[in-house]
Amino acid sequence: MSRTLTLDYPESLPDSLQLSPGEFEQEAKLAMAVKLFETGWLSSTQAAALAGLPKVVFLHELNRFAVSPIQTEADELACDLTHADQALNSHQRLAPVKA
Repeated sequence: MSRTLTLDYPESLPDSLQLSPGEFEQEAKLAMAVKLFETGWLSSTQAAALAGLPKVVFLHELNRFAVSPIQTEADELACDLTHADQALNSHQRLAPVKA
């Protein structure tokens, strides 16, 4: 089941942006999906569905909004790298020595 969001905007707005009303509405929907993805409220899959686009197309469109498709904070990446390094070191200690 889906719901509908109604947004009032000046009738002249699409023309001032050199877009048709349909193009403007699609861009507004995409912009909302991008922002919800960027802020972490939606996954890329959810945001793509909201925008009515295939996920690959949505991820490509993120570039137009200067949004990275990878929404991971630096400290989260550092923690992931630390865990990966620890796992590698543990694995190397347990691996049999080859002659």
